Amino acid sequence: MKSYEKAYRARLRELSDRIVQAQQAIKILDSIKWGPEIQIDFFKKKCRQLPKVDAEYYQKNSLAFNIHEKREEFQALERDISREVGQLSSIGSIMLRICREYQDVLRLLSARGKPEFSALSQELYGSADDAFYVNAPRLKDLVPIVSQALANIKDKTQNELDEKRYDSQQAAEILNQRLSLYFKHSGKAKNWVKVSDGIVADAAAGAEWIKIRKDALFSERDLRILEVHEGWVHMGTTLNGMQQPICTFLSKGPPSAIANQEGLAIIMEFFHFVSSPLRIRKLTDRVTGIAMAEEGADFLQVFNFFQEQDHTPEESYKSSVRIFRGSLPNLGPFTKDLVYSKGFILIYNYLRLAVAQGLVDRIELLFVGKTSLEDQRLLAHLFEEGLLVKPHYMPHQFRDLSALSCWMCYSLFFNQLDLNKLAIDYRNI
Repeated sequence: MKSYEKAYRARLRELSDRIVQAQQAIKILDSIKWGPEIQIDFFKKKCRQLPKVDAEYYQKNSLAFNIHEKREEFQALERDISREVGQLSSIGSIMLRICREYQDVLRLLSARGKPEFSALSQELYGSADDAFYVNAPRLKDLVPIVSQALANIKDKTQNELDEKRYDSQQAAEILNQRLSLYFKHSGKAKNWVKVSDGIVADAAAGAEWIKIRKDALFSERDLRILEVHEGWVHMGTTLNGMQQPICTFLSKGPPSAIANQEGLAIIMEFFHFVSSPLRIRKLTDRVTGIAMAEEGADFLQVFNFFQEQDHTPEESYKSSVRIFRGSLPNLGPFTKDLVYSKGFILIYNYLRLAVAQGLVDRIELLFVGKTSLEDQRLLAHLFEEGLLVKPHYMPHQFRDLSALSCWMCYSLFFNQLDLNKLAIDYRNI
């Protein structure tokens, strides 16, 4: 490699590292969370009054950085990338988009508790009213179809795998053992999972480890889902991004990468046969809850909806908080939870099209780090230029694409069959 090429690659690595450093202090979910005192007061009032969250509440939860200074940092980084890399190069195009996206994140955090928060959330994560193509069904149209099928199999699929028999400490020990095997070549002798009392969900993957909620109970199915969802996908793509010699920015996920991440994680639950109807019901109910909030429903109305779907009061509260955090209880939703269902649909269709068009070699690029679908073609260019290396950690279902390709080939035909007409022919079976 010539000296000027080495210097160019070294400069790309410096700019990439600057993106990683610049976003380090930005913790979106930590910045918009509601404290346990809000839940205590809500249940004390018999779940009949809106939670006591106003714009001032967020001001008390000060950010770990100065928004104005952080915005200037990203603007300076954007200028350097434009001058030294260019706007039309593949790597320059990706890095510039990431810088602009984080500036949009700063706008979102500046609007906590304000009317514009929800609209900014929709720009970053989408809306339940989004269509997948012109005149296509919208995301919220998914729910009635799935809900009807789930209702037909209610209480017919649960088994011993669904028994909640592990506390958080036991769950952490089991997951650490399993993930240590999956990541055995990482060169890191560490615990991959730790117990935390500061998260809303039962579990969440961070940059260094997976957190599981201290007071949660887990079934064997829960542990298998966490292993593939949080471990194989979220932690795996983080490590793959960190191992990139130049594109280290792939170790961190801006909002545009979240749909990819959650889509891959959900699809791995399906491919590994560890998901469940109850799990999918939770995800689709969140789509409905967000759609309700987008149409004007307040926290109490969304909370009551979740209870009507047989969620416990505590589950209903936590699901509702996920929808209104960062906003106010009567001011529109935070739409991030759409990305689970939306991401699954986008990734599944990408896999089908990649097989149909003979582009299966691009599928592994989904795991090189925190990527977005719109960057797949550009990532392929970076790989051809030698600026990107293949992912080290990848689930076996994607490492050997033979079976997956066969599945997708048949899927292309299934889409042409009318299920209602099939039901008529199958009724005597």
